[in-house]
Amino acid sequence: MTRHLAFALTLHRVTAPDLAANACWSPFSVASALGLVAQGARGLTRDELAVLLVGEKSGDLAGLGALLTRAGVLEPHRDNEDEPVIAVANTLWADESIDVYASYVDELGRWSSGMVREAPFRENPLRARDMINLDVAKTTRDLIPELLPSDAIREDTVSALVNALYLKCAWKHRFAEGATTPLPFHTPGGVKDVPTMELSARLGYAATDGWQVVSMPAVGGVEAVVLLPDTDLATEEPGLDADRLAGLLGAPRHEQVELRLPKVDVRMQAELSPPLNEVGVRTVFTRDADLGGITASELAVQAVLHESVLKLDEQGLEGAAATAVMMRLMSLPTGQPVEVHVDRPFLLVVRHRETGVVYFLARVTDPAE
Repeated sequence: MTRHLAFALTLHRVTAPDLAANACWSPFSVASALGLVAQGARGLTRDELAVLLVGEKSGDLAGLGALLTRAGVLEPHRDNEDEPVIAVANTLWADESIDVYASYVDELGRWSSGMVREAPFRENPLRARDMINLDVAKTTRDLIPELLPSDAIREDTVSALVNALYLKCAWKHRFAEGATTPLPFHTPGGVKDVPTMELSARLGYAATDGWQVVSMPAVGGVEAVVLLPDTDLATEEPGLDADRLAGLLGAPRHEQVELRLPKVDVRMQAELSPPLNEVGVRTVFTRDADLGGITASELAVQAVLHESVLKLDEQGLEGAAATAVMMRLMSLPTGQPVEVHVDRPFLLVVRHRETGVVYFLARVTDPAE
């Protein structure tokens, strides 16, 4: 868990550097998309992704996939509880000109709902964009209706690896509907009255290391954990590392808690390429990228687009996230066809493409003979 927390904190700091601004992103979604890219990467391209995702070059990416897959399945609910909902989709959208290796299709299938689908990036980019956006909207229950903006698919875009996540869970202990009232909240810009919920229940609670921690259980084995610093968040957040965060998350013990919590409705859109460059993931965006585990076509990542939504109210929590790793072809075919006129002696090889076994090898010096 600590390695995953280290990934989450590392990317959080560069994705949401303004400590005075709301932020919301999904480590699950981003780790899913980048993890699948890493599984198809080789050499330095893979190493940089592995260091970010699992902490070391030789890190266990398959283990990360298993961890995320387990997180994509919720615990059964009891008869008196609302059914929790989780939906996860990992899709490699590829132009018909891209031949995806069968081994990578198998790897994709080992991750939650992994599949390969064809999209006309080259012939009809608007149609490809609509296909991806509609699929993401379906998975996220329309919380993310348009992940890809109008300029997301460019002339050299031929593929997109997309993760989409939807989660909806009711609280084990629901806030009283009629008790929500406007109460003061001290924002960085001043005090504002915001709708604030009230709950009196036995919850996980700890006061430790300069923080108050409240754990609110939801059905399905999900929990929402509030981390409230004793002093200013902008001062305390930069000092959190993975070990401290793990300690805080593991600290709560059941106590009777009188909780007042603002209703939450936050969302964020981000292009993650600059933040990823900042934390050492660079090669995958360059002509030195090696994604040779996905296809023989020479691909590089063009952009990493992310959107996330999170809502907390009296009944429970609802969230959605999507990440699209847009991939470009490094050597585009020219607009004019290449002319080849075979008018002199040549060799001819007939072979089995997958194994390379040669069925026939011929030299043709006089076709009329």
